[in-house]
Amino acid sequence: MWLDRFSHQSTPSGTPPPQARPYSPAPSRRPYLTPGTLPVRPGLSPRSSSLSLVSANVSTASLPSTVRIPNGSGLRQQIARTPPSGIQDPSKVLEDIFGKPPRKGYQDDSSDKKVETEKPSELVEDIDFDGLSLEAFAERQDTQSRVTAIVHNYSAQSVEEFDKENDKFEDLHRSILACDDVLKSVETYLTGFQADLGAVSAEIETLQSRSTTLNTKLENRKVVEKLLGPAVEDITISPAVVQKISEGPIDAAWNKALAELEKRSKAIDARLKEPNVIQAVRDLKPLLDDLTNKAIERIRDYLVAQIKALRSPNINAQILQQQNFLAHKDLSAFLSRHHPQLADEIRQAYINTMRWYYLHHFTRYRQALEKLKLYPVDAHWVLAADESSVKQRSSAKSTTTGPFDPFSLGRRMDILRSNKNSALPSHLAEDDKSAHFLETPFHSFNLALLHNCTFEHTFLSTFFSGTHATTSRAFDVIFAPTLSLAHSLTKALLDSTYDALGLLIAVRLNQRVAFALQRAKIPCLDGYVNGTAMLLWPRFQQVMSAHTDSTRKFTAALSSRPPASSLLSSSSSAAAAQSTAPHPLTQRFSNFAHGILALSAEAGDEEPVGMSLDRLRTEFENALLKLSKGIAGKNKPERFLANNYSLVGTILEGVEGPRAERMRARFRELREGVEGG
Repeated sequence: MWLDRFSHQSTPSGTPPPQARPYSPAPSRRPYLTPGTLPVRPGLSPRSSSLSLVSANVSTASLPSTVRIPNGSGLRQQIARTPPSGIQDPSKVLEDIFGKPPRKGYQDDSSDKKVETEKPSELVEDIDFDGLSLEAFAERQDTQSRVTAIVHNYSAQSVEEFDKENDKFEDLHRSILACDDVLKSVETYLTGFQADLGAVSAEIETLQSRSTTLNTKLENRKVVEKLLGPAVEDITISPAVVQKISEGPIDAAWNKALAELEKRSKAIDARLKEPNVIQAVRDLKPLLDDLTNKAIERIRDYLVAQIKALRSPNINAQILQQQNFLAHKDLSAFLSRHHPQLADEIRQAYINTMRWYYLHHFTRYRQALEKLKLYPVDAHWVLAADESSVKQRSSAKSTTTGPFDPFSLGRRMDILRSNKNSALPSHLAEDDKSAHFLETPFHSFNLALLHNCTFEHTFLSTFFSGTHATTSRAFDVIFAPTLSLAHSLTKALLDSTYDALGLLIAVRLNQRVAFALQRAKIPCLDGYVNGTAMLLWPRFQQVMSAHTDSTRKFTAALSSRPPASSLLSSSSSAAAAQSTAPHPLTQRFSNFAHGILALSAEAGDEEPVGMSLDRLRTEFENALLKLSKGIAGKNKPERFLANNYSLVGTILEGVEGPRAERMRARFRELREGVEGG
């Protein structure tokens, strides 16, 4: 197809190719022939890849299309038939100008070959000279004739070359056909793509229009929502909140839903008090009241179930209070605001339950502490008791409690220095086989009481959220029988004991409880602490008076028996009675005074400890003076006193406190007075 077009377009117009063989499509290679006369297929641009093969063998330029006027006898015959009148014959004029043309042929200079002149097939009646003179027109016609001859010659050569490279042109033809097919498919695809693109563009325009409309609606809705949103939000409750309160489990989410309900209730109540109340608020009020009543019902059932759980055996009330009560502390406040009568009833039920709970558990704990073995420090354990009777009692009790010394502090002060805040568990107290002094059960019971009272007071003030007076009354009702039980335990421990050091340790433990209550800002146990102190101090003074009285009796009995014989063993000799070594009473008094002063290092002078200890010290000094009078020998009494005074000062060395410093100074002064005299 392309070769046919090419051969047709490359043929000069007006000059038909020779009839002997096909006309070559190759254009003339003469330099004066201009390119660009090859027509281009409409709708498709030229491709360099398709024309590269053509340009390698054949020129793409074609001869300019020139209308060739055929020569021949037709014109002459026409002129001869119609000769104009009065005009000279044109042929004669031409012969005069160019000479007489050859009739049989002419000789070509380049090829030296005669060419016969052909006669024109027809005579052109009207010749366009294009504004040229006859000579110029004749010269141009001669030039065209020569060009036509050359083109005929060149076309014959091109046909030969085409025959030689026919396969290449056929491949080129097939390639061009394939390219046409590809281009047709591309054209179809591009046409479809253009149509789709137009559809997409239309849809985009539609979407833009819809987007503009939606933006306008959104802005309008935002304006309306900004005006109506707060008002609607204040009086509406979401269905999720309603369902949660009505059917959901009571957990953290339920507490949030309850807070949301109360917030909406306050907002609606405030709007109902306004002069212009809208109908929507009136319509919502009954529904909100129904939901509030449902919440009150569920709170009542939940709290009653938890209070019943406190009466279960082996239940830990503190864990239940933390997880099931304090985790939902807003329930009691909500109930108090919306149904005060029901809230008071539930509070009273809780108070009665916890009153029973603490009394029951502390009764069992007291029974467990009463099973502890205590050292029997009775009335026979006074400071100036006979040494033989003391040893006999110690050996008799050693089988059950082991040997002990109630006049020496030893490690008993560790109970005050230790930071351990856990009481002795009841099961360990029941299984404990070792012996203890009275401060062990006293400390365990009061420490457990302190922990439970502190937690309960905090719970009452947090969960029920009442006034301070209301909380105090509830606390007193709950712990009244338990505190009475604690006082009875203290009395049982104090009634028969003469352990002054144990009593003073109990006093310091009671003072620590008072300090802890002050730091926790819980004044509810002040009455119990003061009552315990009123039990401890008088008993301590009684025991100190007993020690003083025993020393006084010992001194009074010295004049009616051999010197110092009553405090010596039965195997003592008269030589031992005259010894200047420290007396056993001095050792016992020094250890006892060391313990009292160590336990009173940080105490004030207003306590009765100082007065009781001073009386005991005075009786002890009198006993040493009377003992020294019974020692015969030069300077022996003075040496005896100096040794006893020095022992007291040595044992008291290192004890802190103003009282200890004054006592050391006193015995140092006595020793120096004896040694100097």
